[in-house]
Amino acid sequence: MPPSTESTLADVAQAAGVALSTASRVLNGERGHRVAAATRERVLAAARELDYRPNAIARGLRTARTFTLGIAVPQLENPVFPQMIVGAEAAARERGYSLLISHVAESDTESRTYERLASVSRVDGLLVATLEDETRLAQALATTSRPYVVLNRKLRGVDNHAVFDSFAAAEMATAHLISLGHRRIAHLAGRLKGYNGTRRLAGFRAALRAAGLPRDAERVIPAGYTFEGGVIAMRELLRDPVRPTGIVAATMLAAAGAMKVLHGEGVAIPGEMSIVAIHDATIADMLYPPLTTVRLPVQELGASATRGLVDLIEGKATGVAITLPPQGLVLRASTGPVPGPAPKRPSRRA
Repeated sequence: MPPSTESTLADVAQAAGVALSTASRVLNGERGHRVAAATRERVLAAARELDYRPNAIARGLRTARTFTLGIAVPQLENPVFPQMIVGAEAAARERGYSLLISHVAESDTESRTYERLASVSRVDGLLVATLEDETRLAQALATTSRPYVVLNRKLRGVDNHAVFDSFAAAEMATAHLISLGHRRIAHLAGRLKGYNGTRRLAGFRAALRAAGLPRDAERVIPAGYTFEGGVIAMRELLRDPVRPTGIVAATMLAAAGAMKVLHGEGVAIPGEMSIVAIHDATIADMLYPPLTTVRLPVQELGASATRGLVDLIEGKATGVAITLPPQGLVLRASTGPVPGPAPKRPSRRA
C-alpha cells in the first residue's frame, strides 16, 4: 500500500535493510563509494515502492546548488521551442533537476541578460535557444558564471552546443523537389549571416549542384523565422517574371506565411507551386494542404543538451558538442510533380 505521508530517506533505508548513509549514497548518485549491485537495486526498489522524492532544499544546502536549470527561448509561438522544452524538462526530471522557462525576446539587448537570469533565478546552468545576433549573444554569454549549452546553433568561441544537421535537412528537402521534376526552385532562407541560415542555404545549393542544375535555377530570398517573414518573402517572389515551381522554406512558420500568400493570389498548391519546410510539428497537418516537412529530432535535442549541461554542472564532462541528423521526410499534400505546360487555348476561329 502507498504510504499515507511523504516518505523519508530513513524510510527507504529501513525498507531496503541498509544503513542511512548507504541509501543516501545510492540515491544521490555519489561516486567513490563501493555499493554492491544487489544492495543498490534494493535501495532503488524501495525508493520506487515508497515513492520517495529527495528534498531539493536539503540537497541544495549540502551541495550549494539549487538543482534548477534555466532555458531561455526567443519565441513561444514557434512550435520548435515548446518541443525543445518538453525534451529538456523530461531529461532534467530524470536527473533530479527542475526546469525554469524564460522568454528572452530579440529586442532584449542588455549585455548581462543571461547573467541576470542565472543569478536572479538561482539556476545551476542555462540552456540558451535564441535568434539574436551571434556576436551579441557570445558577448552576453561571456558575462555569466554558470555552465551553459547553446541550442540549435554554433557560435565562434563557444564550445558547448547542441545542433541539428541543417545542411543535411535542407539538402534532403531540395532533393525531394528535384525528384519530383522541379528545376526552378526557390529558398525562403533564414538569417543568411546566422549558423542555421548559412547551413541550410549551403545544403539547398549542394542539392542543386548534385542534380546538375545551373546557379541561375535558384532564387534565394531571406524570410527569417516568422510567419510575417514568409509572407513578405513570397510576395517578393511572386513579382518575378519567371516563377519557381518549388519552394524550400527554412521553417514551418515561414512556409505557413508563404502558403497564405499563394492562396490569396490563387496559386494552386501543389498544382502550380510545391512547398516543403524544415522541422515538423502538428501545425504542418493543420495547414491546407498539409505541409511536407523534413522532421528533426527536436525533443531529443532538448533532452541531449540537458543531459550534457547536467554533466557539466556535476563535473562529469568538460564539454558538450552534439549534432543530430534529420529523421527523414514527412510526405504530405503540399508537394507534387512539377506542373506541365499550360494547355493551349482553343482557336477562336470557327
